Amino acid sequence: MRTRLAVLVVPILLIAAFVALNWSEFMRPAMLSLGFVLVEAPLAMIMLGLLTLAMLVFLVSTASMETDNLLASRQQAREMAALRALADKAEVSRFSELNLLLKTQVQDQLQREEAMSRAFAAHVRQSQQELQLMIEQNGNSLAAAIGELEDRLARHGIGSHLPAV
Repeated sequence: MRTRLAVLVVPILLIAAFVALNWSEFMRPAMLSLGFVLVEAPLAMIMLGLLTLAMLVFLVSTASMETDNLLASRQQAREMAALRALADKAEVSRFSELNLLLKTQVQDQLQREEAMSRAFAAHVRQSQQELQLMIEQNGNSLAAAIGELEDRLARHGIGSHLPAV
């Protein structure tokens, strides 16, 4: 900003010094042609006025461009803030969805484990009942076989010296 200001102020000061040093020459009248009419006026003052007018036009256009740039940068800043807020909301939404998905998967896994545990317990109970039934049947078969052997031994007369079971 300081260099731009120096670039503007230094030429203005040089022109002002030049005008002050040559003021009498600036005020000397001259015949000027405007195309359709001749006018007697100080040429240097007219040129100085035109230079001042051109400088004012450039200053106004520069100020206008700076204002436009400032407004555009503020608009961009607002848009970026809105986009940042939208991105933050989307990120929170993704985290929420991920959290919900993980909770659902954990809940499903727990339900599967519980169902498998119940099925395993039912299978163990059924196996125990079947084993108990088989033991009982084997015991009955063994008792029947022993009874049959005792009957045979008793028929042949050898069963009296065997201990009772």
